[in-house]
Amino acid sequence: MTQTPPHSLSEQDCLVAVMIAVSASDEKIQTAELVKIETAVNNLPIFGAYDADRINTVAQVVFDLFSVEDGLDALFGLVRDNLPERLHETAYALACDVAAADGSIQETELRLLEEIRYELEIDRLHAAAIERGARARHMTL
Repeated sequence: MTQTPPHSLSEQDCLVAVMIAVSASDEKIQTAELVKIETAVNNLPIFGAYDADRINTVAQVVFDLFSVEDGLDALFGLVRDNLPERLHETAYALACDVAAADGSIQETELRLLEEIRYELEIDRLHAAAIERGARARHMTL
């Protein structure tokens, strides 16, 4: 179980926060997006020692930040301060998966993904590959 002081986020908390932010960006959190977040936390090795009960705490932090002016900037500040660069592409990949989970990516989600790319300094070519992988994983007939 990862313990974190109240003023900071663990690496895993940051990944969860980015996923929740993408899900909440269109003000409609879809069931498919919540399932995608839960599945990621329950199955990916990066979350192996993560206390899944922290998801609600992290979600509240994201919602609180979204309710204030410059809250998105504050969220990115927390993520940049607490997520090592080696996990930036992981965060972006998880964000893309959540955005694609419900079968359609809304304009607000696209704008947030663009902001995540910028804030986490994701190379545009790498981002395109990550985005294509997310689209392929969530393709329907």
